[in-house]
Amino acid sequence: MTQSDQPRDAQSIGPRIVATGGFDTLYREGMKLVEDAAGYLDGDGRAASKQLERDASLLYAAQSMQLTTRLMQLASWLLLQRAVREGELTEEDAQSEERRVELNTKMADKDVPMWDALPAEMRALIDKADSLNKRIQALDAMERGGAVAEEEKLNPVNSHLARLRSAFGAKTES
Repeated sequence: MTQSDQPRDAQSIGPRIVATGGFDTLYREGMKLVEDAAGYLDGDGRAASKQLERDASLLYAAQSMQLTTRLMQLASWLLLQRAVREGELTEEDAQSEERRVELNTKMADKDVPMWDALPAEMRALIDKADSLNKRIQALDAMERGGAVAEEEKLNPVNSHLARLRSAFGAKTES
């Protein structure tokens, strides 16, 4: 379905969010999180992982790889959106590139044994990455024509919030 085939309410909100300060905030938060995670994993996290027992150390290694992958995918999406915003890419070129940027990362599984044995800072970084992932996934879904997450479908307030975001081009807190 092309954008012109969509009802007026369902037209892409992404460009309006990108045009407002909402994207700038999201971009800064995302890039800072990438920087913070890299610094932690290369510094304090490396030292902390050496202090963990074997099973927790294996979980730490797996989570650090997943965190790095998730953040690189999210950073790629943010950089692509920024390039469109700054006129370095057309929307058509970006859509072609978006096919290469996979936003298919899932949230961290926190119900695994030894989760609580991970360093608190590592768990906090994973939580922040999950939060950023949810926000970018939602924005990307809006950009692609208004696909709504299953949990949003279950809560009738979210449809009202979506209309407010559409009308005012701003992020509303739920």
